[in-house]
Amino acid sequence: MLFTQNDKSFYRSKSTINLNGQLIDLSSPVVMGILNATPDSFYDGGAYTTDAAILKRAEQIIDEGGQFIDIGAMSTRPGAVEISLEEELERLVPVVSRIRKEFPDASLSVDTYRSEIVRVVYNEIGDFVVNDISGGTFDLGMFETIAGLKLPYILMHTPGKSATMQNNPVYEDVVKEVILFLSVQVQKLKQLGVCDILIDPGFGFGKSAAHNFELLNRLDALRIFELPVLAGLSRKAMIWKELNQTPSESLNGTTVLNTLALMGGCDILRVHDVKEALETIKLVGKIKNRTK
Repeated sequence: MLFTQNDKSFYRSKSTINLNGQLIDLSSPVVMGILNATPDSFYDGGAYTTDAAILKRAEQIIDEGGQFIDIGAMSTRPGAVEISLEEELERLVPVVSRIRKEFPDASLSVDTYRSEIVRVVYNEIGDFVVNDISGGTFDLGMFETIAGLKLPYILMHTPGKSATMQNNPVYEDVVKEVILFLSVQVQKLKQLGVCDILIDPGFGFGKSAAHNFELLNRLDALRIFELPVLAGLSRKAMIWKELNQTPSESLNGTTVLNTLALMGGCDILRVHDVKEALETIKLVGKIKNRTK
């Protein structure tokens, strides 16, 4: 397939990841649907705490065309309180097990920064994508665990724990500093033999609104890694605070920023609203002369 220079900002050099022996095609952008099995997430906390609600949400993500279901059992919103390992396992394991049983072909992602969680979930359901908001900094055993289990890994930038990360974050150049952090961590992963790495600049994690918009404006700088890029902008404070809204009112703003992320070279949109995100991908693809 031939690409023009403009296409290269939309289609990244590494265009597949290996999950459970299957290659997932990222040659055009895909959607990761969020399933928060938590009582305190910033947008939908408490909405998916029963078996029926969890399975209905998983089915919705699949039916609307989501490539991944991203399951989290501990809120990592700014100001969130860290729960114990035992509580995270108690919330998470029944959810991932039930979803794997009901939807065996679904591509699952687990949102955790604890290597013990990764090992337990792997023993329960097999391969999945690890979505680590800490980029391997909260649990120093994470990278070796990922390497040993040969799991795909989402490497996100964050400068600190949820409880304190929004306390006056300061950068001289947020894009350069995010790239430097990611560069160091990517090198560590590659030295351990991890092949399937995705990167996430960490919108809303230890960054002011100005930092977030600067990152979005210069998202194409992440092309230097030649790795898939994930953008998690859905209904975040950088949208609804700027528009004097609530998270529930911020779908339109989310779509605008998702469009900009796609124009900047994003490969995966992590969202609450799968159908709308896929419509955005389709229309931006028309501009880029490519459709999925």
